Amino acid sequence: MPFVIAIDGPAASGKGTLAKRLADHYGLPHLDTGLLYRAVALALIDAGLSLEDHAAASEAARDLDPEKLDDPRLRERAMGEAASRVSAVPDVRAGLLAWQRRFAADPQGAVLDGRDIGTVVCPEAGVKLFITASSEERARRRHRELEGRGEAVTFAAILADIEARDARDASRTAAPLRMAEDAVRLDTTDLDANAAFDEARAIVERARGDAS
Repeated sequence: MPFVIAIDGPAASGKGTLAKRLADHYGLPHLDTGLLYRAVALALIDAGLSLEDHAAASEAARDLDPEKLDDPRLRERAMGEAASRVSAVPDVRAGLLAWQRRFAADPQGAVLDGRDIGTVVCPEAGVKLFITASSEERARRRHRELEGRGEAVTFAAILADIEARDARDASRTAAPLRMAEDAVRLDTTDLDANAAFDEARAIVERARGDAS
């Protein structure tokens, strides 16, 4: 059975950075599942359609082109908000579920990060991490990231966005953001990137030891 590391958590918690570093460390393919929802939202925007057009969003999810995941526009702040909106559509999530599970079925294993990896996409994952941090710290991280890209945005606006996304992700009917019962919670509020990676790697190593 492939060794899968499932990483969940709210926006800007550091889960994406940890997922990439763990994938590199263990030589595993990595999928940022949030990019899938951003790509669906971008497909609607490029077609001049409303993000509230659920039928079009569902079709975009079913027809998603993996090559579109390299579009730099997917990393823009507006795409995070748009992705949060389309991700609440049950048919969008259903359309992307098989795509994600195929990725996770890679014989060598995989690392996936998102909002419902440990609860819905890969409930049998060998390791489940739930990465979190205070909303203020997550807003500070995102603010630094966006400033580094040259985007002019206030800390207050970022904090409001994060709190709104948290509420929407946790309250949606389809695969709401929550920690799997068998996941390990890792709070990165007071950890830098290296310390968070060391903690996450230790959790993975313990899980691998238990599995063997």
